[in-house]
Amino acid sequence: MLGDEDKKLCEAFSILKEKTMYGRTAIGIERTSFLIDTQGRVAKIFPKVKPEGHAEEVLAAIKEHSKS
Repeated sequence: MLGDEDKKLCEAFSILKEKTMYGRTAIGIERTSFLIDTQGRVAKIFPKVKPEGHAEEVLAAIKEHSKS
């Protein structure tokens, strides 16, 4: 988890999306997780994350990636 006050990483990872809530449209962050490997490369992207079960999903991906 990290902070991104100037939104540079959000823009770089293309996670700023148009959202509609209560009939109003705004730009917001799409909840997304990125698995970064030891070489600093994106190994897996988890778009539109739902909190329930996500930790287990990420742990499984880490285990799978560490096998390769």
